[in-house]
Amino acid sequence: MSLQHPIARVRGLGSAKNGTHHWWVQRLTAVALALLTPWFIWLALCMVGADAFTVRATLAQPLNAVLMLAFVFSLFWHARLGLQVVIEDYIHTPWLEVTLQVFVMFACALAALASAIAIGRIVFTG
Repeated sequence: MSLQHPIARVRGLGSAKNGTHHWWVQRLTAVALALLTPWFIWLALCMVGADAFTVRATLAQPLNAVLMLAFVFSLFWHARLGLQVVIEDYIHTPWLEVTLQVFVMFACALAALASAIAIGRIVFTG
């Protein structure tokens, strides 16, 4: 039993003032994905049975390349934010939580970078 007042125990443990930003970014990426996913599914279905040249030519069109980049970046950013919340909520070992957070951050960044490079190679090489 502690003689310390409850306010004294929690002082300094309050809001980090970034929860609202995280919430908004997660919602904005969700809206972006809700708009871009039907386009991506439509594009993928149109490419069923197409040869590699046709697929590359379609993805090399400026509008399709920009939309694909937006889809990829929104997807990995949204995934990182969602996994961050899951790790914060369910992993209670401090060293494991930090390790997983760093791993998720680097994995999503590397995957987004690799995707951007792949899209760039499709667009800028013939």
